[in-house]
Amino acid sequence: MKKQIISTLLFLLLTASPLFGAETEVEVFPAAPYSRFIIYESLAVLWLFIISLIVIIRMKLREIERTQKLGINRKEDKVPSLE
Repeated sequence: MKKQIISTLLFLLLTASPLFGAETEVEVFPAAPYSRFIIYESLAVLWLFIISLIVIIRMKLREIERTQKLGINRKEDKVPSLE
């Protein structure tokens, strides 16, 4: 009985040792170089897309600001209608 308890404790200690501070190496990027290239390429495309969206939004906001300065967005009362 005593031998079984000691062997069980030893087994638990050996299997749980990586959980208690022993750092295991985890690969974030795959080892194959072509997979790394695909990941970096995807990140570059993502950032280009984000930057282009910011530029488009700024252009649209400037266009809206310009039309508001010209007064095109206001309704005019003296405009002839077809009624």
